[in-house]
Amino acid sequence: MLAVQPVSTIAAHQLLVFLLQVGSLLLLAFVLGRLATRCGLPAIVGELCAGVLMGPSVLEQVAPGFSGWLLPRDPGQFHLLDATGQIGVLLLVTITGAHMDLSLVRRRGSTAVRISVAGIAVPLALGVALGFLLPTSLVLGERPVFALFLGIAMGVSAIPVIAKTLMDLRLLHRNIGQLTLCAVMFDDIVGWLLLSMVSAMATTGFRAGDLAFSVGWLIVVVISAVLLRPVVAAGLRTAARAPGNGPTVTVVVVLALLASAATQAMGLEAVFGAFVAGVVIRACGALDQEALAPLQTFVVAVLAPVFFATAGLRMDLTALADPVVLLTGLGVLAAAVFGKFAGAYLGARLSRLGHWEGLALGAGMNARGVIEVIIAMVGLRLGVLGTEMYTIIILVAIVTSLMAPPILRATMSKVEQTSEEDLRARAFGIDGQRTAGA
Repeated sequence: MLAVQPVSTIAAHQLLVFLLQVGSLLLLAFVLGRLATRCGLPAIVGELCAGVLMGPSVLEQVAPGFSGWLLPRDPGQFHLLDATGQIGVLLLVTITGAHMDLSLVRRRGSTAVRISVAGIAVPLALGVALGFLLPTSLVLGERPVFALFLGIAMGVSAIPVIAKTLMDLRLLHRNIGQLTLCAVMFDDIVGWLLLSMVSAMATTGFRAGDLAFSVGWLIVVVISAVLLRPVVAAGLRTAARAPGNGPTVTVVVVLALLASAATQAMGLEAVFGAFVAGVVIRACGALDQEALAPLQTFVVAVLAPVFFATAGLRMDLTALADPVVLLTGLGVLAAAVFGKFAGAYLGARLSRLGHWEGLALGAGMNARGVIEVIIAMVGLRLGVLGTEMYTIIILVAIVTSLMAPPILRATMSKVEQTSEEDLRARAFGIDGQRTAGA
């Protein structure tokens, strides 16, 4: 019997280029991310700009020879970078799910649901309508799938960006801050469900039978999450008894990757599985958040910046020189902002909240940040988005994230702080500090 030849290792030059890509992207993302935070902006803005500077928008224009060597158009080379970023985003989404305050959802559920439903339905409807009206030159694949995808991108919000903004403005203890987080949790759950369904449609085509099949798989995922919660809890408790944080980190990473693989195999999106894994980890009540700190540090400081820089690499700002693309971008941005503000305001008023509270909710929920970047990357990978629409959606994510802090500060200055919020402020350790809305 002939011996089976082992698979050859990665070529020396390919490894060299990959290491230089990751190292240079991470360095630039770190520097620009720190610069952004010093300017009062979300770090993701600087991390995306790192990719923009090294991509076709800048480096390829200034030094095409060097750009072609460091970032060749070879799919095999670029996919190494993609794989690194994908691991990062899956773990980032898992950590986000693991930090969801499910008790808050139970306490403020009915009010948050009304705000969330209106906050996602209005921009979703506007996005779908816009998707059917955009020029054919900007649409890839079947228009119904493209329109639904655009609607989802406009309807989502971003828990990480919103939570960080509320913390920075010292608004997390305010009722509006708590309600915003709660409503966005519902938004994210609905967004991941819709993204999984549209991803399946993009793969198989727009057919009612396949759509029903995808819904069936979604039900399987939900039932499996409930049934497997005791198993997850047992695994985490066993890991917690071992010395050090390593076993707990390993269990969480394994759960995240296997759940992502499961939903990917079902024809749903891998990030949906990662999000479900995070929620199940939180719901089982067996996770020591401190044990997760090393993983969170590595993901937030290393893997996530690489992912966002890679996302920036695919942006081509030169496409905005085309008047059609520029006008489309302005239209999409206007519809996204108006839709989120109008939806959140409507939900707030239906819940008998005041005018300024409704505007504050709209400002918070308007920040799309991380989640929209992830959705844009999914759309690019599935062939739903071209370079022009991808660039537009990333710009919407950045602009809406930048809008949130000043509008929140202005609107919350009109809302009086209640005695309940004073008690919560002391519980949060910010007693005596001036908040943005005080």
